[in-house]
Amino acid sequence: MTQSTVLVLPGLGNSGPGHWQSWLEARLPALNRVDLGDWDAPEPERWVARLDAAVRAAALAAPGPVVLVAHSLSCILVARWAATSDAADKVAAALLVAPPDVESPDRVPAVVRRFAPVPSDPLPFTAVMVGSRNDPYCSAARACGFAALWGADFIDAGEVGHINDDSGHGPWPMGETLLKDLLAQL
Repeated sequence: MTQSTVLVLPGLGNSGPGHWQSWLEARLPALNRVDLGDWDAPEPERWVARLDAAVRAAALAAPGPVVLVAHSLSCILVARWAATSDAADKVAAALLVAPPDVESPDRVPAVVRRFAPVPSDPLPFTAVMVGSRNDPYCSAARACGFAALWGADFIDAGEVGHINDDSGHGPWPMGETLLKDLLAQL
């Protein structure tokens, strides 16, 4: 079986040491965090270009499939990138966790709204989206709607906030299980 390359894509502010993505990287050291640039003032075009470069580099470096693990704003990034990049066929799957509603001024800061509008093209790879019933940045219904647009399976994680360290998700076994399940399907 060919080894997959897993790229970790944090959201606004990056994923600090207490975040589930950092916990997952410590448990699975083969994961590779992508440096998207300015974590506090993200520019959509720059983030898309950096994701594109990371996917292309990963595809050249290893023969196996590329898998994306995105949190928050990077969920929107993945959809934006996939809608425009000819390298999207190099990705086999994505785990998308807690997307923000970038079109809602009541839910997200202005810096995040730069990523609006929400892309509506289906993703050209398998995807699983995890949403929360009480995420302050996106309602579960809206997250489920994004999943439907993108052709992703939707998982309602219950009332778990934004699925980050502020909501108690440093260690997040569910995320690890979902990633391992995606990898097993490849």
